[in-house]
Amino acid sequence: MHLARFPRLSLGHFPTPLEPLNNLSELLGGPKIWIKRDDATGLATGGNKTRKLEFLLADALAKKADVIITQGATQSNHVRQTIAGAAKLGLKAKVLLEKRVTDFGEDYQRSGNVLLDELLGGEIVAHLPGGIDMQQAMETYAAELREQGHNPYVIPGGGSNPTGALGYVACAEELLYQSSQLRLRIDHIVHATGSTGTQAGLVAGFTATHSHVPVLGISVRAPKEKQEENVWNLASRTRELLGVAGELPRDAVVANSDYVGDGYGLPTASMLEALTLFARHEGILLDPVYSGKGAAGLIDLIRKGHFRQDENVVFIHTGGAVGLFGYRQVLEARARHG
Repeated sequence: MHLARFPRLSLGHFPTPLEPLNNLSELLGGPKIWIKRDDATGLATGGNKTRKLEFLLADALAKKADVIITQGATQSNHVRQTIAGAAKLGLKAKVLLEKRVTDFGEDYQRSGNVLLDELLGGEIVAHLPGGIDMQQAMETYAAELREQGHNPYVIPGGGSNPTGALGYVACAEELLYQSSQLRLRIDHIVHATGSTGTQAGLVAGFTATHSHVPVLGISVRAPKEKQEENVWNLASRTRELLGVAGELPRDAVVANSDYVGDGYGLPTASMLEALTLFARHEGILLDPVYSGKGAAGLIDLIRKGHFRQDENVVFIHTGGAVGLFGYRQVLEARARHG
């Protein structure tokens, strides 16, 4: 796939561990569950965006950017990691936050990722209402900075464009190498899918290598058809960037939107159960927006017999436990009720 021809920085701790979840596997009585610890990438508490930023920020440096602009929801893990990466490179980071969730008071608005955004030196230039065109808002702000003599580099939400998705093409290669070393047959990969860069990169990587590893994205936001369309489009563009011939089969992209609940960032009972099971049986902290709902989908599908008992399922932990602090009231209520 010639990944080496793309500019890339070293920002994370790779390869991330691939570990068995023996306690949960026994508890659920289903397939053998493994976890890919992309919460352990190391950049400002880590997370999946670090892989994408290795390519995106390298591209920014190649284009001689002096300011990084990005956007995300209030408790965005992507924003935190982008600010941290910019700080490491001596670049200014300016961010637009979107008020997608408004129900959780001061903890949500000020703690968790927002606290770290400011500690890391990011400038929150606007906190915009939910539902607006955030990409256009960034482009408008970038034009203003250009008029002031700056050379801004705009990173889309989640780092999800073909350049960013290369990070998860690299992850696909990493997983194939690790599974070979462990003599592990990977039958399924499950992870939370939102802005689509993680799933698109994995799909592009696995299809380009003809490894036939199925990837199931548990959507945290969009309905199934829309999520699959978005992933397919980005995976196709990523394959094109890589120079992979042929059209991506539509059936290579599978998303399940049954675990979104009332909307992005809004807690569900199954997400809270997943947080509790991973914490109390494996000592692993998930986040309430992405990995929590991804794990909720995994757990429910295991209970429904979606996977065979002799199969190996790898759950990709995309990070974000810092966001738990923004949900303190919800988590305390859960703890009180067991």
